[in-house]
Amino acid sequence: MISPKGLATLMSLVWLGGCAVGGAPPTRYTLPDDAATPPAPASGAEARHQLTVRPLRLTRYLDVEGIVFQLDDITLQEASGHQWVEPLGRQLERGLRERLAHRLPETRVMLEADAGNETSQRLRVEVERFQGRHDGLAVTEGRWQLRDADGRLLVLEPFRVTTPLAADGYPALVRALGHSWDGVADEIAAGIRRLR
Repeated sequence: MISPKGLATLMSLVWLGGCAVGGAPPTRYTLPDDAATPPAPASGAEARHQLTVRPLRLTRYLDVEGIVFQLDDITLQEASGHQWVEPLGRQLERGLRERLAHRLPETRVMLEADAGNETSQRLRVEVERFQGRHDGLAVTEGRWQLRDADGRLLVLEPFRVTTPLAADGYPALVRALGHSWDGVADEIAAGIRRLR
């Protein structure tokens, strides 16, 4: 594991280097796939339950192209040379659907746009932190809520998952953020199973 001071120094140099290059195109990243080995998800008539994932809410400072890094306890920086390949909210929403489908094999998990008028439980996730941190951790934080088909609130829970970076640099940060998102899916799936 890298030292917090080493990570902060590296990230500062990478950021400053990116600024000095000027016209160089940014490096773009996508979140990794689910790290868990998934069982085959149920679909259609085989599924005993249905779950609709509503559009994910992303706090404003994360709704940017650049990957966000926390330099110290109060300073956040959006990287100009290291950006998401597509909007982060869309990646997180799609990734959550796939991860939940793996963790809840008896559940048909759909995005709201694909659900139509089907009656199902509805999941809403708000992400307040999804960033690297100066102490060598990737931090994912927010809350999730589940409502029944009639709109009644069944559960409202916070989540906070931290994952140590395995190495220096943005590729390691993106992989650690992906592992943190795996952990969020684990928590949500466990919460949904408790209600059944």
